Amino acid sequence: MEFELWWLLAFPLFFALGWLAARVDIKHLVKESRALPRTYLTGLNFLLNEQPDKAIDAFIEAVRIDNQTVELHFALGSLFRRRGETDRAIRMHQTLVDRDDLSDEQRQQALSELGLDFLKAGLLDRAEAVFVKLRDTRLNDFALKNLLDIYQQEKDWRKAIDIAEALPHEGVLWEKEVSNFHCELASADIANSRFDDALVSIGRALEMNRKSVRASMLLGDLYAARGDDKAALEAWKKVESQNPVYLALVAERLMDAYRRLGQLEQGIQLLRSYLEQYPSLDLLDALFQWELQKEGPQVAYHLVRDELRRNPTLLGLDKFLEAALLTAPAEQRTDIELVKGLVHGHTRRVARYRCDACGFKARQFYWRCPACGGWETYPPKRTEEFDLSP
Repeated sequence: MEFELWWLLAFPLFFALGWLAARVDIKHLVKESRALPRTYLTGLNFLLNEQPDKAIDAFIEAVRIDNQTVELHFALGSLFRRRGETDRAIRMHQTLVDRDDLSDEQRQQALSELGLDFLKAGLLDRAEAVFVKLRDTRLNDFALKNLLDIYQQEKDWRKAIDIAEALPHEGVLWEKEVSNFHCELASADIANSRFDDALVSIGRALEMNRKSVRASMLLGDLYAARGDDKAALEAWKKVESQNPVYLALVAERLMDAYRRLGQLEQGIQLLRSYLEQYPSLDLLDALFQWELQKEGPQVAYHLVRDELRRNPTLLGLDKFLEAALLTAPAEQRTDIELVKGLVHGHTRRVARYRCDACGFKARQFYWRCPACGGWETYPPKRTEEFDLSP
């Protein structure tokens, strides 16, 4: 590329323009900073030094001096909410909402902050009213997401379905959530013997998510409640093709149905095949109890021993010691009980269902995590701190 002489003349011009622009920006910044209350800058300094209590005091003073500082009201209200002082946050944001000099954009922002205050305070009905007002505004999606959270907390599944369908679809996650909303409705209908309504909800759940294990389980429950055990078995067996990890959740249901049909041996063989293909402590526990009932302690003992050899875990050892107690000579039972007591005390502390999303642990299985609210985030398999593999 050839060097042009006029470039040398242009360099000083560009430098002068840049210097002039910087001077204008600095003057504007200084002018704006002088217009702010001094306590506002003091509050910012406290925030930067991680002194929120002193920052709040400074901001309160700044608001008292200059009540027109809208942004400062927003900042102060948010600080109150983060500190758990929801009453003060509500008063701060309600004051903004009631002002006549706000633009539409500022009023919508104030309403959104007020809705979050009500939500944090647990005032769900008032939060709902606020977010309903924000529908069909520029904050529509924000309002819908918060309404969805509210309706899930209130277990108003029909409204939750309506809101979820109004939100932009988010693929598999969205389908899984809406499918579970329909399952919640079906579960309540089955409990109240409204079988036709339950069947409709289960059908919609499966339309949303063909892999919904929960819907198949509920369909089996519905047939069982109607006395149709053969249809119930077919529904529960579909779990294997949907997600075999969940088979432990239907093991007892399957065995009860086979027992009512007088086909207990067929049910035991089915559970044995499941355990062979999909090792699970809960499957082992279910099969152990039925083998113990039908074939006796010796067969149950060999079942657990063989499974422990194949999948050595501390939880499996606890079950093995339980089986050993049933077959051991009287003079050995005291020693086995001592060891079992030590092992069982530890397994009770570590045997938990664990949420994949937030890590929350629980003794029982949940379709929706009580901590983070995620759906189907609990693998139906109890965890432990370590196994006994070499």
